[in-house]
Amino acid sequence: MLRYSYVLMAGLWAAGSASAGGWADGLFEELNKDFGSVPRGQILTHNFKIRNATKDPVTITSVRVSCGCVSATANTGYLAPGQETTLTAKMDTSRFAGVRTVTIFVQFGSPQPSEVRLWVQANSRSDFAIAPDQLAFGQVKRGSNPATSVTVTFYGNPGAKVTEARGESNYIQPTVTEVRRSESESAYQVNVRIRPDTPVGKWYTDVWLKTNVATMPQLRVPLTIEIESALSVSPDLTNLGTVPMKGEVEKRVIVRGVKPFKIVTFGGTDDELSVRENSNDARAVHVLLVKLKPRKAGEINRTIRLTTDLPEDNLIDFKVSAQVTPEAKAQAAP
Repeated sequence: MLRYSYVLMAGLWAAGSASAGGWADGLFEELNKDFGSVPRGQILTHNFKIRNATKDPVTITSVRVSCGCVSATANTGYLAPGQETTLTAKMDTSRFAGVRTVTIFVQFGSPQPSEVRLWVQANSRSDFAIAPDQLAFGQVKRGSNPATSVTVTFYGNPGAKVTEARGESNYIQPTVTEVRRSESESAYQVNVRIRPDTPVGKWYTDVWLKTNVATMPQLRVPLTIEIESALSVSPDLTNLGTVPMKGEVEKRVIVRGVKPFKIVTFGGTDDELSVRENSNDARAVHVLLVKLKPRKAGEINRTIRLTTDLPEDNLIDFKVSAQVTPEAKAQAAP
């Protein structure tokens, strides 16, 4: 699974992460975040996940930091048993140069007083740049093979090289190519593709670049992506409006896929509510006709499930609503 990456450093763990938290330490998924070497000026963000696995309510009374270059905020100060939240830490690398380690003190008031110490670290440098500063894919359909890239430029070190690129997940496929070299700088393009079978959801992860520069052996490039289902339907709620008992109404629904497909079955239909399409061919866009011939007065709320012949993500649902009246005349939805 894609995940937030982190680096454990034994010495800093002993010095900065040892805390008086006791029971409260166990609320956190992780207690530290090392951003690695980063271009000076970036705003770095990390979400520390908190889950109340106890049987009692938990309250966060305060959050403070050891340096003004970091801000930290808990998204909620109260956690019921089983509830989850995040503490968002932001690090402004324009406010320091070199390695900086900052402690975040999280105070808990209940079920008993406790303190947890988190730390964030970065090596803010002016001798390289990453443009853009992250691999932002945006929204993509599952089943596609999207790609994006960043350029890493080293200044004042013509011998600097990126020797390897690796992702935190097997779903990420990075490659690196040298694009420029002179007496004053060298530049590499990092290309990243996402496998078509990457799970649906919003993912945040890192690509790590290995270099031959002793003072920054690894560079981190954050990656964000939202994988959507391979199928989409419009509208996802079909309102047929108000329909008289002896009347009937029809509306069109459009189903799209990332590649041509066939619709195999329609679930949730009967003699009263039917769905049909004009062609049985495989195509990327299907136009369906939803038809209602009501048998009794009242409110109708149905879920129609389409099954397709796609190998994965082959199901999609849409809803149908209507109000059936006994009156001879009624106003249909526009």
